[in-house]
Amino acid sequence: MLSFKNVAFQYDSEDFDIIDGLSFNIGRGEFVSLIGPSGCGKSTIFRLISQLLTRKSGEILVDGVRIDGRRGYCGYMPQRDLLFPWRTVAGNLRLPMEIQGGISRAEMDKRVAETLKHIGLSGWGDKRPDELSGGMRQRVAFARTLLTGSELLLLDEPFSALDFLTRIGMQEWLLDQWGRDHKTVLFITHDVEEAIFLSSRVLVVEQMPIHRLVSFTVPAPFPRTRACLTEPNMLALRENLIDLLRREVNT
Repeated sequence: MLSFKNVAFQYDSEDFDIIDGLSFNIGRGEFVSLIGPSGCGKSTIFRLISQLLTRKSGEILVDGVRIDGRRGYCGYMPQRDLLFPWRTVAGNLRLPMEIQGGISRAEMDKRVAETLKHIGLSGWGDKRPDELSGGMRQRVAFARTLLTGSELLLLDEPFSALDFLTRIGMQEWLLDQWGRDHKTVLFITHDVEEAIFLSSRVLVVEQMPIHRLVSFTVPAPFPRTRACLTEPNMLALRENLIDLLRREVNT
C-alpha cells in the first residue's frame, strides 16, 4: 500500500539529510506503528507522504503509483484535533467532502449521519467542538480523516494529549474501528505499550539521520484485549523496544 524507495530529505536550515536513502513498505490493511526518539524525523516521514514537504530524491508510492501531484490518496490526522471551533461537528465532518467537491449536500449529510453512528456519536452533529470531551473530539477528528475516503491513514500521536483512562479507551476504540474498516494505518507514538497493543508491526527509527527502520512483528493475534500486554512474549518485546530506544537516545 505504501512504499518508500531510497528517499532522502533535507531541511533548508540543516546541512545534512535528516532522511537519507530510506526504503520500507507497508502492506494493505496493516496497522503499523512508528516509534523513535523525539525530533528524529518521524513526523517528517508523514509530511513527505502527504506532500506537505518535498523529498530531495527517491520515490514514494501509494498503491503502486507515485504520489507526485496526486490528491486523496491518504488521510492525515495530526496530534491536535484541529476542529474548526466555528463549525458544528457535522460541519467539521463535511469539510473533506467539500474540498473533494462533486458531492451533493444531501449525500454529505447522509455520510455524516452514518459516520457519527459509526463512531458512537449519533445526535451530536449540531454540537460545537468546545461542547465535547477530549476523547469525543479525537473521535470526530478521526471520523473526519475517514471521510477523506482514503485507504491509507496517517495518525500522528492522536492520543498524546489525553488523560490515561481516556487514552486507553481511545486505543481500544481505534482497534475496533480498524477491525471494521480494514484501512491501512501508519501510527506515530512515543508510547511503546501503545505501539505494541495497537499494531501488527512496529517500525523503529534505528539511528539519526534515518537510513532505515527496524521492523518488529507483534506476537499477538487480533482481536486483542489489554490482557495480551501481560503475556511473556509481549513483555519481552516491550523491554526490547525500550532498550533499543534508550540506546538511541544515549548515542
